[in-house]
Amino acid sequence: MEVIKVSARSRSTAVAGAIAGVIRENGYAEVQAIGASAVNQAVKAIAIARGYLQEDEIYIASLPVFTEVDIQGLERTAVKLVVWAVGEELLPTQLRALLTPETESLSGA
Repeated sequence: MEVIKVSARSRSTAVAGAIAGVIRENGYAEVQAIGASAVNQAVKAIAIARGYLQEDEIYIASLPVFTEVDIQGLERTAVKLVVWAVGEELLPTQLRALLTPETESLSGA
């Protein structure tokens, strides 16, 4: 599977669409970012993708990990955000509360 690479200039809505598409197809996506601004865009994209997927009753979880990548011969540390689909029944009670209509503004939609 191809890693979704995010830069500081990436449009979070476009990245969110890519994440949602990969999750719908595979149930799993990897998002990679280098630098604080890129990580910010990636996290926003995951939040927006959650809203897109919630419309189809697909719920997601995410786990950040550090990874080393080679860019033009230089080793850089990147943040990889692993995102996967989960059943609603697997979500903790605190997270289920976020799925109520009153918090729809959290979806980014």
